[in-house]
Amino acid sequence: MTAFRKERLQGLSCLKGNFHEQFLGGWAGAIPPGYPARAVPDNPRQIIALGGGGFSMEPEKLTLDRYVLAQARTPEPAIAFVPTASGDAESYIVRFYTAFSQLPCHPSHLPLFRRTPDLRAYLLTQDVIYVGGGNTKSMLAVWRDWELPALLREAWASGIILAGISAGAICWFEQGVTDSFAGALRPLQCLGFLPGSCCPHYDGEAARRPTYHQLLHAGEITPGFAIDDGAAMHFVHTDVHRVVASRRGATAYRVQLRDGAVHEEPLPVDDGATC
Repeated sequence: MTAFRKERLQGLSCLKGNFHEQFLGGWAGAIPPGYPARAVPDNPRQIIALGGGGFSMEPEKLTLDRYVLAQARTPEPAIAFVPTASGDAESYIVRFYTAFSQLPCHPSHLPLFRRTPDLRAYLLTQDVIYVGGGNTKSMLAVWRDWELPALLREAWASGIILAGISAGAICWFEQGVTDSFAGALRPLQCLGFLPGSCCPHYDGEAARRPTYHQLLHAGEITPGFAIDDGAAMHFVHTDVHRVVASRRGATAYRVQLRDGAVHEEPLPVDDGATC
């Protein structure tokens, strides 16, 4: 265990007493030393979209989080958590540090509801940018006001991995199925880094599958992908590279209309890719 990780674990043991000092003060937005900004055009653009699972849903089983870290260009990557969709919820930030302080990485988080660092300097020093779940519509509105989408696209083009769960998964597509609105799931225009639409929590929430089908039939959303809880889709450039899962039976689907009917194509899970 590195000295860096020992410091993180020691900090976690006293969260109640000095959370604001350790996380929302000193660590929030801190740029780890030795990580210069990168702009390497021949690095592959990578996005890893988790339908559900990861540290926030499977804290005792960090299979998908380990997979994300394993795709980085360094054995102990700098990973930035972006909890905007939760309103920078303190409990969510604590869960991130609790999980990733156990893993070989340098974790930090990006605050947008407290004092915010120089966004370009911070984001372009990362190896992984990991976006949390919550209200996607509100998250995108805040991001656009901070001009974050252009910086995220620059990070992606430079080879920095973009990843995320739920809101942090659908945001990369042209459209997503969101629960940002009370009452019913709706389609939402997203960033458009990846073509098509995305529906997370496909097997975890009863309304997801029928709503996605209804939206496709009505022409309110473009064809795309559905991702189960416990599954993740890894895109290289804009192509599906592989699907990985943390539990048996979880997968992702290519979903489209054929002759007026919704067709789901289950995508094969690469069982040997997770660590």
